[in-house]
This record gives sequence, structure tokens and C-alpha cells, in this order.
Amino acid sequence: MDRLSSLDAQFLHLEDEKTPLHIAGVTIYAGPAPSLEDVCGLILGKMHGIPRYRQRVRSVVLELGRPVWVDDPFFDIGYHVRHTALPQPADDAALERLTARLMSQRLDRDRPLWECWLVEGLSDGRWALVLKVHHCMVDGVAGVGLLEALLDLEPDPSVPTPQPWTPSPEPTPGEMVADAWMGLMADTVTRGAHLVTAATRPAEAVAQLRRTAQGAAKFLGHLAPRDAPSLEGAVGPHRRWTHATVDLAEVKRIGRAAGGTVNDVILAAMTAGWRTYLQHRGDPVDGAVRTLVPVSVRHDDGIGVPDNRVSALLLELPTHIDDPRARFEAVRAEMAERKASYMSEAGEWVTSVADLVPPMLAGSASRLVLRVLHTTGQKSVNTVVTNVPGPQFPLYCLGRELLEFWPYVPVAHGAVVATAIMSYNGRLAIGVTGDYDRASDIDVLVAGVVAGIEELSTVG
Repeated sequence: MDRLSSLDAQFLHLEDEKTPLHIAGVTIYAGPAPSLEDVCGLILGKMHGIPRYRQRVRSVVLELGRPVWVDDPFFDIGYHVRHTALPQPADDAALERLTARLMSQRLDRDRPLWECWLVEGLSDGRWALVLKVHHCMVDGVAGVGLLEALLDLEPDPSVPTPQPWTPSPEPTPGEMVADAWMGLMADTVTRGAHLVTAATRPAEAVAQLRRTAQGAAKFLGHLAPRDAPSLEGAVGPHRRWTHATVDLAEVKRIGRAAGGTVNDVILAAMTAGWRTYLQHRGDPVDGAVRTLVPVSVRHDDGIGVPDNRVSALLLELPTHIDDPRARFEAVRAEMAERKASYMSEAGEWVTSVADLVPPMLAGSASRLVLRVLHTTGQKSVNTVVTNVPGPQFPLYCLGRELLEFWPYVPVAHGAVVATAIMSYNGRLAIGVTGDYDRASDIDVLVAGVVAGIEELSTVG
């Protein structure tokens, strides 16, 4: 049986009725739309390559082990693949509103944690699939891999015949407890073997320990509370979501001309967007917006199971700088400093060690954190910005070309706005999520990001 990692389990523990923790992608296709039956057939035909889509999460009694994945004996593709239509001709704003409503609803914990919505009625004869997956199943990089597994590289429809599938019996509570503790012992032995190996190379081990401690100190040092009146407080149960797209080639050109990376350009544009957003809200811009930037630590280890393998950096977006070139240079220098600070390595080490923490302690700690966030909130992280590279070639669904991919990332208490950035086939999509009541004006932020890129194109 497959156990969730400690990081995967945290995305379950930290979810509540007001903070559903799923990620999503809105994929737009050229028409005509396929039938619901065709979409179900496509997914069923590819299901052997994504077995997690037929598994549900089961908790271990008394939290004596981390939750496990088990086959759903009642799996029904018709429950997960749903059909809706917008009044024609629907513009992108109508699809954004629909997506926000879909994202406000939690996934059913008694079933596999995903949904796929077929949406008809878009303007210009387009249609969409809204793919919604719980964060405990995938991170952004793994989510892209799942999308590529579902779609085709060629326009000719490729619908494999579904392979026979018989669900494995669900393990008994005793079997789950025994497996959990055997797994914990195996993890302990593995970590012990790493220590023994490290002892044979003491200089390398000491250097690694020093880097990890340095990274942890840097991360903790950037958690000092920061006042940001418009960004603080608990979120409600409902969401807003909007997006914009820009030309990826232009972003790359700006980066080359300015001596930076695509990520530097994106973060500088995000800084410009936040400066505009704070000014719009009447908040001071003389400080900085602290953002958490997830960093993939996924390695090619031959394990094809989708999961979360991420660490994080903390970055201060210099909203106090008015000049776009100076703002870019400040972001580039700070990002270089963060990468050299071993923050992400320290985070990876923490999540690795967390696998050894008794699950009942981890679950209790997570629930305590939720109670604190509900009552006192947090002021250490103002927002989240995640950037995931996607395929730079066209993909097809049932012979229809995927035109655009718009990403969605959840918000959390104390960070009422979050941004996901995703590239696909020469376009860069910016998806901004906001709490329905506290961030009703996120269109100002996304417009400011686009304007920030246009500013850099004139000075790059």
C-alpha cells in the first residue's frame, strides 16, 4: 500500500471548510466540443498510466500512521467527469467566474480527489476542460506531467481501449497500522544508512550540515511579521479568479537583454503589479511584499508516482522602487542571494526529516496551526507566487488543439491573494486567485503585472 509523504499529508491536514487546497488548470481548446462520453472514454483509456486517479485517501486509526492510498471499489468515471455550458457566446470573464465557483467547493474525501469539467459555450467556437486535483496528489510539475499523460502529441485522435481493472481489497485497520510502522522503521533505517555514509566523508557531511543550517537560519530570519493591511486576515469560503496571457518569447528577450532569467522578469513584473495593487488600495508601497516562492526539488529517481516534491524560498518584492529597471535589478540580486542561501536545500531536508515524525504529532500540530490561523492569523507571508514551466509544443485532446492553459493555485489564511504562472507553447499565463470578499479587485493586480512586463520591454 502507498503511504502519503509527510508533505502530501500536510495538504490534507491544513485544509478546512474555508481553505480548500486543490490546484487546477483551465485548458482551452478549438471546437467543436466532444461529447461527455468521449471525454470519459479518453480518461478511462489513459487511466492505467495514472492509477492514483482511481484511489482514495484512507486515514490510519488514531493517526498511528500517515494516510494511505487505496483503490476505490466504487470508482465511477461519471462522478468525476462533469458537463456544463455557459450562455453563448461566453467571454473569458464568464469562464473565470465559473472557475472561481468550482474552486470554492472542496473535493469529496470519500472519493478519488479530482474532478474534470467539460465546459461548452465559449466564444469563437472554443470549449474548455477544467482539471481540478487535490494538492496532496500533485505539485505543479507533477500536474503538468498528468496533463501530458492525458493528451496527445499529434492531432490524430488516440483513444486507447480501457484496460481491465480490478480494485485491490482495502487493507484492514490493523494492516494499515502495521504497514505504517514498518514504513517508519524503513525510513529510519534509510536515514541511518545515510548517516553512516556521511560519517565516511566527514568533511562533506560537515559542509552539508553547515549549508542546511545556514539555509534554515536565512528562512527563519525572513519570517518576521510584516504589516500589510490589505493582505492580512482569514479568508472566507468563496473565491475570485482572473488571468492574463503574454508572449513567452518577449519575456525571454527581456531577460536576455537585461542579463537575467525568465523567472527574474516574472518576479519583477509581479513586483510592479503589487505596487499598482497597493496604490489602488491606498496601502503604503514603501516596504516590500513578502512572497513564498515554491521551488521544485523533483529528481529523476525513476519513481513515476505523482506527488509533492517542493521546497520554498522567501522573497521580498521591492514595491518601493518606482523605476522598472532598478526594480528588475533589485529582484534579480535578491533572487540570486536567495538561491545561494541554501533556503531550498534546508526546506528539502526538513520535509525529509518530517517523514520520521510520528503522524499523530504531525496531525495535532497541523490542527493547532489551523486554530491559530483562524484566531490570530499570520503576518509572515503576504502572498504566494509559483512558476511552473510547461510543454513548449502543441498538445491535443480528441483531435482538438489545446490553445491555452490557465493555472489556478489556492489561497490561505493571512495570504488572501496567490498567483500561479504557467508556460505553454510560446505563451505565459498568469492566474491570480483571491478571497471573494477581501480581494474583489484582483483584476487590478493582474493588469499591473502585464503592464510591468510592457515597462520592462521598453527598458530591457
